[in-house]
Amino acid sequence: METPIRNDSGITIKKVYSAEDAVPSAPNPGTFPYTRGIQEDMYRGRHWTMRQYAGFSTAEESNKRYHFLLAQGVTGLSVAFDLPTQIGYDSDHALAEGEVGKVGVAIDSIEDMEILFDGIDLEKVSTSMTINSTAFILLALYAAVARKKGADIAKLTGTIQNDILKEYAARGTYIYPPAPSMRIITDLFEWCSINMPKWNTISISGYHIREAGSTAAQEVAFTLSNGKAYAKAAMDKGIDINTLGKRLSFFFNAHNNLFEEVAKFRAARKIWAETMQSLGATDPKAMMLRFHAQTGGSTLTQQQPLNNIARVTLQALSAVLGGTQSLHTNGYDEALSLPTEEAAQVALKTQQIIAFESGVAETADPLGGSYFVESLTSSMELAVNEIMAHIDEMGGSVRAIEEGFMQEQIAQSAYKFQREVEQQIKVVVGVNKFQGAEDPEPTLLKIDDSIRDLQTEKLKKLKSNRDEQKAQQCLNAIAQAAINGNNLMPPVLDAVENYCTLGEIAGKLRNVFGEYRQ
Repeated sequence: METPIRNDSGITIKKVYSAEDAVPSAPNPGTFPYTRGIQEDMYRGRHWTMRQYAGFSTAEESNKRYHFLLAQGVTGLSVAFDLPTQIGYDSDHALAEGEVGKVGVAIDSIEDMEILFDGIDLEKVSTSMTINSTAFILLALYAAVARKKGADIAKLTGTIQNDILKEYAARGTYIYPPAPSMRIITDLFEWCSINMPKWNTISISGYHIREAGSTAAQEVAFTLSNGKAYAKAAMDKGIDINTLGKRLSFFFNAHNNLFEEVAKFRAARKIWAETMQSLGATDPKAMMLRFHAQTGGSTLTQQQPLNNIARVTLQALSAVLGGTQSLHTNGYDEALSLPTEEAAQVALKTQQIIAFESGVAETADPLGGSYFVESLTSSMELAVNEIMAHIDEMGGSVRAIEEGFMQEQIAQSAYKFQREVEQQIKVVVGVNKFQGAEDPEPTLLKIDDSIRDLQTEKLKKLKSNRDEQKAQQCLNAIAQAAINGNNLMPPVLDAVENYCTLGEIAGKLRNVFGEYRQ
């Protein structure tokens, strides 16, 4: 008897599919529940936004990379921040040693942010910032720089990740306990709805959940459950679900199993549309799941890194066939270091070849109607809904995270996958099979530890030149707003404009909210 084949989400894959396996055809693209895409014509009208996630070393060096990418044809910027910036420490803090500028750009103050976007018209470029526990500070810095440039912040477009729940579940760059963290997020929702209405105030991320080892079904289920938690928290604050829904976006991973990934994206749109409808949304745009995709960092191999170009191409194709609104393609050398300029260029050209040479952008939902894809989409929907129902029974995402449910499920899936690689049940080309000769080691991008010295010197100059009394008044106003329950964004914006640093602001709130320890 033939051994059944199951994908990583546990869905059995049949030998052959026929019309009786496929659910009745979903409505056309652009119609509820948007399984086939959120626009009627999808990429015939406009290609997805081609972003390249970039940021390293100093603001000066990252600014050079942004200008290079814009010249190569990227249509949106995506900013990576270093670890100290992500967890609320200035570059001169003792805990920042060895990490400044390593996995992203170091941003300590408005001066760094001004340099980062020097020569870039913020009203004309869409910017995505991958930042969570300090997202409100980075958005304030971005708005402050835009105002200094004379831009109307109401016209700014882009996305701030601002998704703290997945940090507790999968990634770990949290600062404050869940309750005050959720309060900060909804403060940002409320402030942006008035001051930056075109800005996407959260990118609810499954990417890092998948990177930590989840299956595709778990990635969608945990992400959409987190989305429900944010929507309910915003509604509790009095924010209209239709207003909020139009500013929510999602961030998913794209892995190697082409058809599983396409089915995942299609199922996610349907489930989210039905979820928002159940929460009271009536505006069609508030029910549409808009998402950014990034190719899978955890799938890249140190061995034979040029193989990663093929992996990234497959993953990018799955995101496009699945209907993404924007896409980042990883550099082939990212299992070894931050991407070199050459690798970033190859990654971008991969998107451009898919867009302009493959033909997949010429029709909406090219795989719609495929017996296999329609059946797999339906099976993925069932698998995701089963997990989400269990989380609902537990009391929602916050409770599921507090009880360790998501973390345990991700860990089990990661362990299972690793065991199957070690036992050669799963083949990873160039790693556990088809090793052959190693590729010549590529030239790597190395970040010098002297970056910390440069940033420390900048901080000294900034603090010696600012109005110290005014800076301290601003920091005290932030603490008072935190205690009183007032929206934190106005005093934070005032503080960054008066040269308070990211670390000072985050530290002031550490004193009020405390730190979360698992």
